[in-house]
This record gives sequence, C-alpha cells and structure tokens, in this order.
Amino acid sequence: MKPVCVITGGSGGIGLEAAKMFPDHTVVIADINEQALAAGKAELTALGINTVTAICDVSNKEQTDALAQKAAALGTITSVVHTAGVSGSVSNPDLVMKIDLIGSEYIVESFLPHMGENSSMVLIASMMASVVPPNPTYDNLMLNCQEDGFLAKIAPFTEGNADHAYNFAKRGVRLLAEKWAGAYGEKGARINSLSPGIIETKMALQAAADHPEQMEMMSKATPLKRNGKPEDIANVVKFLCSDAAAFITGTDILVDGGLIKTMLARK
Repeated sequence: MKPVCVITGGSGGIGLEAAKMFPDHTVVIADINEQALAAGKAELTALGINTVTAICDVSNKEQTDALAQKAAALGTITSVVHTAGVSGSVSNPDLVMKIDLIGSEYIVESFLPHMGENSSMVLIASMMASVVPPNPTYDNLMLNCQEDGFLAKIAPFTEGNADHAYNFAKRGVRLLAEKWAGAYGEKGARINSLSPGIIETKMALQAAADHPEQMEMMSKATPLKRNGKPEDIANVVKFLCSDAAAFITGTDILVDGGLIKTMLARK
C-alpha cells in the first residue's frame, strides 16, 4: 500500500503543482469544485500518479474531519499540504477569515489524530502576513479563532477590508504552525507554514486585475526581477515533507524572491 499525501486546493495552481511532487504516493486532492477536481485528477493520472479526489469545504469542520478519515483509510498519511484559500478579491472579510484562518485550524485539528512519526503538515500562508506586525491583542484572538465572537472581535483590526483580513488571516496561519508544533511533535510529526510571494496562479492574476498598480510595483521591486512560479513553491513543499526537513517544525519559510523585505524597507 502506497503512503498517502493530501493536498487541499489540489485541483490547480500551487496545490496541483505540489501534488506532482509525490509520484510514489496515493495523492488525495481536495477542493470544492468537482469539475476542477476531475481536471486535476486527469492531469495527475497522465503522469502516472495514483490520484483520489474529495469534495471538501475547509470552512466546514465536518467536511475536514471526513477528508482526514477518507485519506487515513487509504493508507499511512505522510504529508498534508493545505493550499486551499481565498484572496481579498472575494470582498468579504468574514469569509476570508472563515476559509483562510479558521479553515486552516480545522485542517490541522482534523488530521492530527492521523499523523504519525516523520509525517509533515504544511500550511500555505503568504508574504503579506509580514505586513501585520506582532501584537498580543490580535495575535491572541487569532490563536483562538474558533472561539465564539471571533469574527466580531477581529473586525476592528481588519477595518472591514477583505484585503486586510487576508493579511491578518495569513499571519494567523503562521501563528497556527507555532501553536500546534507541540501537539504534532508529541506524535513525531512536523507542522510548518510556507509564505509565497507573487506566484503566477489564477488567484494572482485576479489580484493583478484588482490592483494593477500595486502588483506592477511589487513585480519591479522583487530582487530576483520575476514573479514566482507554482513549482517554486512546490519544490519547498517537497523539501518540508522530506526527511531533509526532519528537524524543522513550528516555523515559517518565506519564498518570495526577496520582495517583502524590500517593500517593508521602503515604508
């Protein structure tokens, strides 16, 4: 029986590229779009990768539990890569928080019972998490994002702006990797976040359409003078899920071509 790798948001973009890094696994790709899942499975199957699809809304705990149970029934889970999420382009700050932050903790919780020795959880955050400075008040709120009233309590900080909510949610994702490192470590498992910069996916193209001047400025400011490709992120995912990363947990890996530090230095 092959080991199992689970990729949320696995039907396209970073998720699909990450799935290609596990040719010796049974790869479970999860998404909310059944048609996109079918297309993703076809592409992976053509590469000889044993692929299973699963419909999953990560903002629904029952569905994340069901996803974890389905994957565990297929074999030993060695890797979970959580790429599913939305950007501020959805124009709904509560929805951004529900999917990007609360949904991330649902995934972490749902898979914890099924993670074993040398397994790895990778949460996709964002370089934009870096624009939100540490603050004990809102950091504590995000570390307890499942508590009643969380969305109302975090709203004054995001100011009703979906793009701000995205930045805060992704900082929260980084904090989750720190928060859960101990529980995962007790099982011999690792959990880390990975913060991409501007990666040429459909989400990035939508962001470029929504904020053309800002996106152009970012591209020019990147020290490597290019946007990232999905494979730039997938390669780091592969590393974090490998034995080469056996002593890395509870931290964030920034993969942005050097952009965010350049941006912050100009403020």
